[in-house]
Amino acid sequence: MRRPLDEPGDTVLHQRSARLHRGYYSENLAAERLQRCYDVAPPAAREYLEAEVAFAASRVGRDDVVLELGCGYGRVMKELAPGVRSLVGIDNSLASLRMARRNPALAATHLTAMNALHLGFRNETFDAVICIQNGISAFGVDRTALLTEAARVTRAGGLVLFSSYAESFWPERLAWFEAQATHGLIGEIDHDATGGGVIVCKDGFRAATVRSDEFRDLADRMGLVPRIVEVARSSLFCEMTIPERAA
Repeated sequence: MRRPLDEPGDTVLHQRSARLHRGYYSENLAAERLQRCYDVAPPAAREYLEAEVAFAASRVGRDDVVLELGCGYGRVMKELAPGVRSLVGIDNSLASLRMARRNPALAATHLTAMNALHLGFRNETFDAVICIQNGISAFGVDRTALLTEAARVTRAGGLVLFSSYAESFWPERLAWFEAQATHGLIGEIDHDATGGGVIVCKDGFRAATVRSDEFRDLADRMGLVPRIVEVARSSLFCEMTIPERAA
């Protein structure tokens, strides 16, 4: 089973894994290959994906200007777009963004290549910032910095919405990743190193999660009060409303 990252050498290993993880989604799992990951999803994973997007869509309104972090090829954006005033998507994969631009359903949206840790938007630009499908782990960046930057560009009274996997979804999640490995989309699963909410592949790819207590700790560091919601026994959402800022 996976051991805690509590030794000096483990910190270096974790940093190296994070760099590899970011490369996976900008290169290995971009555009059509990323779409294929969703195409091979078993029925339980498909239900999870649909419920997750439906919940996110229910948390924004028709007058909202919304930003999606890690929009990929637009899988989530095409579901959000009809229900909001304006929608912006950012990603670090040019291939995924080019694929999104070819989708007629995204013709009225705004797509741009950008680092989620260094958003090129003014303070309080958006009514809602959304990052689902475990982007908080998939990005392989500092989580506090990611949430802080998302909060910076969200107006007072606006919403910051992140999601990860529910712990109860572990068997279905592992089965989905095994399907991706079978189709050559990710490396072979290292079952000896996999466990405790973390999936490890033999090529170095590592997919972690964020638990409810970790979401609460992150929000507390930022002085925010989180609302933690488990959806369909598969997604774990952390919803934070941005308070009024001091003048």
